[in-house]
Amino acid sequence: MNIKDSEVAQDLYDIYDYYVHSKIDRRQFMDRISVYAVGGLTVPSILAFLMPNYASAQQIRSEDPRVKSDYVAYKSEKGGGTIKGLLAQPADNQQKLPGVVVVHENRGLNPHIEDVTRRAGLAGFISLGPDALTPLGGYPGNDDDGRLLQRKRDRNEMLEDFIAAYEYLKDHPLCTGKVGVVGFCFGGWISNMMAVRIPELNAAVPFYGGQPDDEDVPSIKAPLMLQYASLDKRVNAGWPDYAVALDAHKKDYVAHIYPEVNHGFHNDTTPRYNKEAAALAWERTVGFFKEHLM
Repeated sequence: MNIKDSEVAQDLYDIYDYYVHSKIDRRQFMDRISVYAVGGLTVPSILAFLMPNYASAQQIRSEDPRVKSDYVAYKSEKGGGTIKGLLAQPADNQQKLPGVVVVHENRGLNPHIEDVTRRAGLAGFISLGPDALTPLGGYPGNDDDGRLLQRKRDRNEMLEDFIAAYEYLKDHPLCTGKVGVVGFCFGGWISNMMAVRIPELNAAVPFYGGQPDDEDVPSIKAPLMLQYASLDKRVNAGWPDYAVALDAHKKDYVAHIYPEVNHGFHNDTTPRYNKEAAALAWERTVGFFKEHLM
């Protein structure tokens, strides 16, 4: 049975979304998906369907000759101390480039976000994908453990880690000093909050990210490109008020709501991935950065 084309797929996506965002625990998650283990479906097959598959979905692998990528460490004095990150740029680059901070989801710097960091490098930027789990030993090798680790850190302390990443990249000898940020889920909230906290930020592209409080909106100086999934009821609940606040304070923004796609539609390691929407969203993201950073 092809689960993705079945009527239960959306129910499973919603249950998985609640699980990965800590609205239910693993026991509740397993109980809920077991209800759908009928008509040829089994719990193991449902789990295999929902869980990310990193091995088969990387677009730009670490050995790709077009991109140079290396792990670096930088200081986050107000956050977690020394933070590890992946730095990527075109392989033959010998000139200054605009910078892009790539912010991971709620599970650390996993292989997918490293892939996205290399994609940004290949697109003509010097990109940095930090790992907010560094103070706890770094991304542990699987997303379930990564989520548990990330829950042990304060999100405002992690925000400081990504603000420090912006400073590191801005001052990097191969960066022009113009820096933007793109983030996904938790990273979308971080991207919004970096726009609040960093007056000099040149652009921010939050993907399905939580919105800042209304009183924070006046502090935003950077142009925003906001990427939402139409089926993402949880995150989208905050969008109408955010739009009102952005309009009231005459902020520079554009919002795209992609029809009939789920939260996480850009992540090509999970069944929520939508190839057409993801390609369009990334094309828009790169174009936005080229407009505002170059």
